[in-house]
Amino acid sequence: MDAGLAFGKALRVRRKHAKLSQEQLALEAGIQRNYVSLIERGINQPTITIIFKLADALGCKPSALIADVETIIRG
Repeated sequence: MDAGLAFGKALRVRRKHAKLSQEQLALEAGIQRNYVSLIERGINQPTITIIFKLADALGCKPSALIADVETIIRG
């Protein structure tokens, strides 16, 4: 699986586990709601700054998000 798609899947899983809508996550992370949607669908890939903002909003470490991506890619 492509890393961008895997990141989107990992983000969606963590967001839903946190019981946040895309809009709520975007507000907490200080980014646009449509950007969260684009990331989750694998259309856009986040910068390192955005990864840190998303992780903070989800209450996890950025490395945990990346570890989730690795798990998805490796199956």
